[in-house]
Amino acid sequence: MLLIDQVKSTIRDVEGYPKPGIVFKDITPVLADPVLMKRIIQFFVRNYRDKKIDAVAAIEARGFILGSVLAHELACSFIPLRKAGKLPFNTRKQRYDLEYGTAELEIHTDAIKPGASVLVHDDLLATGGTACAAGHLIKSFGGELAGFSFLINLGFLPGARNLQEQFGLAPDFLIKY
Repeated sequence: MLLIDQVKSTIRDVEGYPKPGIVFKDITPVLADPVLMKRIIQFFVRNYRDKKIDAVAAIEARGFILGSVLAHELACSFIPLRKAGKLPFNTRKQRYDLEYGTAELEIHTDAIKPGASVLVHDDLLATGGTACAAGHLIKSFGGELAGFSFLINLGFLPGARNLQEQFGLAPDFLIKY
């Protein structure tokens, strides 16, 4: 079975979560399948192994799961991008808009060296607000964006367009809905 088809058939749709009208893409069944997870990681590694990535910056919380393994496989640093107030050391923050308010993303102030090539990873791209905040944080340190990778792209929302407009980078993803 093609990887895309296998992942799509394994993702569980949860109607009305976290609020009515939303169909949540639950990747928990994907995480439970070690063979499928290995194939997913191999997909992303093939896309980035020749790009000399210095770090994978992954977005809390589900982005950590694949992002940390991807960093390991690419033999580079892993940088956690967290919700405000979750990191214990000195941080830099980036505020971004949500459909229901605002939020902040944080990174440690010593996480990125100027000129470092950083791949941003998360599980799902929707409007792109969080990913754009991550990109702005990386650029604020003088880091170079190597790309944006996602397991899922909700193509009916403007996330890919927003990343392209703000950073000139088309996101890399396995599944598009």
